[in-house]
Amino acid sequence: MLKEFPFYIKVPIILLGLVISVYILLVLRDILVPLAFAALIAILLNPLSNRLERKLPKILAIVLSMTIAIVMIVALMYFLSSQVAHFFDDLDAIKLRLSNLLHDVQVWLQTSFGFSATKQAKLIDDAANSSKGMIGQTLSGLLGILSVVFLIPVYVFLLMLYKTLILNFLYEVFSEENQTKVAEILTETKGAIQSYIVGLLIETAIVAVLNSAALLLLGIQNAILIGVIGAILNLLPYIGGIIAIALPVLMATVTKDGYTSQLSIIAAYAIIQFLDNNIFVPRIVSSKVQINALISIVVVLLGAALWGVPGMFLSIPFIAVLKIIFDRIDGLKPWGKLLGDNVPTEHMGQLKRFNNRKSPKLAT
Repeated sequence: MLKEFPFYIKVPIILLGLVISVYILLVLRDILVPLAFAALIAILLNPLSNRLERKLPKILAIVLSMTIAIVMIVALMYFLSSQVAHFFDDLDAIKLRLSNLLHDVQVWLQTSFGFSATKQAKLIDDAANSSKGMIGQTLSGLLGILSVVFLIPVYVFLLMLYKTLILNFLYEVFSEENQTKVAEILTETKGAIQSYIVGLLIETAIVAVLNSAALLLLGIQNAILIGVIGAILNLLPYIGGIIAIALPVLMATVTKDGYTSQLSIIAAYAIIQFLDNNIFVPRIVSSKVQINALISIVVVLLGAALWGVPGMFLSIPFIAVLKIIFDRIDGLKPWGKLLGDNVPTEHMGQLKRFNNRKSPKLAT
């Protein structure tokens, strides 16, 4: 066991293991990202496939369950594309309003800070030139996404087809005395991921309806599109909510005069976020594995640095699986407690001092 070694030996071993793991995750990104998404989708579709297998052959049940999922995704994409078409109908008016707004900002900067329009234009040109490389990376990322779209269904089908083979491997690779723990980890992981994803989809639908209704009542253009995008961004813990509020505020700034609409949007989204964090997430998502806020933010940022936007979405399920494993292994239980949201009222140092103060009295 690693505990038997001195601290100065354990730390380099742990750090070396982390460095090797991160390097493997980074190098094999193009393979692991679609595989990770496919594993989540396969776990989500597994109950439906099991029900269909009672009346249909296994391959046909898998294909039918995947077809149902694809139809739902296509319907969602069609709905979003129709809303995007409405956005382009108003694009000319938005461009005109945006150019007027930029002109007003330029005049304000020149009169308030003496920052001439020529210097402002030069800064904008420099920023545009430096962003060309970023645009190229984005386009290459889009091509990567298209390739992933074709890979994920293949991975999902194969994972569901060879599910029994994979499970048997996981059982056989460990000794018999640990197979009970392996079974508990696999069962709890499957249940946690299924409840997490299903609850997250329901929560996202409710938030999308509330966002869209609030923006429609406030008279914001493209309210449904912005509301749905905000709900999808809300899947990213803490960070996505900030971006979700910025989008309708920007739209209101471009399309409306004054600041009443912007303040109303912030107030409405604050109420929706309060309902989401205190009612929808605890009661609907009801994940069996709770990760504390600090770890959630750090893990989302690390996922973004490692795998980009897909890493942000995959980070929370990944850390939830790690917590399940840590909680089941004696040597890793402190790490599981660190990831969780059960905050003790006193730290162990305080308890030891309290016990030391009490021990003399008990002795007398």
